[in-house]
Amino acid sequence: MLSIIVAKAKNNIIGKDNQLIWHIPEDLKRFKTLTSNHTIIMGRKTFESLGRILPNRKHIILCNDAEMHIDDERVEIVDDISKLNSYIHSEEENFVIGGATIYRLLMPYASKMYITEINQEFEGDVSFPTINMEEWNITDVEDGLKDEKNPYDYKYVTYVRKNNK
Repeated sequence: MLSIIVAKAKNNIIGKDNQLIWHIPEDLKRFKTLTSNHTIIMGRKTFESLGRILPNRKHIILCNDAEMHIDDERVEIVDDISKLNSYIHSEEENFVIGGATIYRLLMPYASKMYITEINQEFEGDVSFPTINMEEWNITDVEDGLKDEKNPYDYKYVTYVRKNNK
């Protein structure tokens, strides 16, 4: 199954200049906890923005650049969404981690979304697609820790697709 994981601002912004705009260490810890020992699926720009191969995760890069090659057994490059069918239909949870184009492409196939909703608007150049609430149920909401290291009001919201196939 596919699950989307993202942190987004009140105005759906998720990044600027191929980087996160905010720094929320608690959210980064949650990302690590949820995605460790799973497959993460992303676009080329998101992979490049990571700056490294994240430990304890298989990386799938959906990319139409035939020249792209990463010499590491933890990384697989696919050039067509149909090559993700085994991940889409798997019993195991596989995480879509961005960017915007990948979220738009794969949202119709996602069964679950883990969204950190930051209660502030930001300026950016990348946004998360609008969530059609006729297709999703909110199953869990948890307030995030706000302190000197985590300076924004935010909450973790879990969405599950209605009539999940």
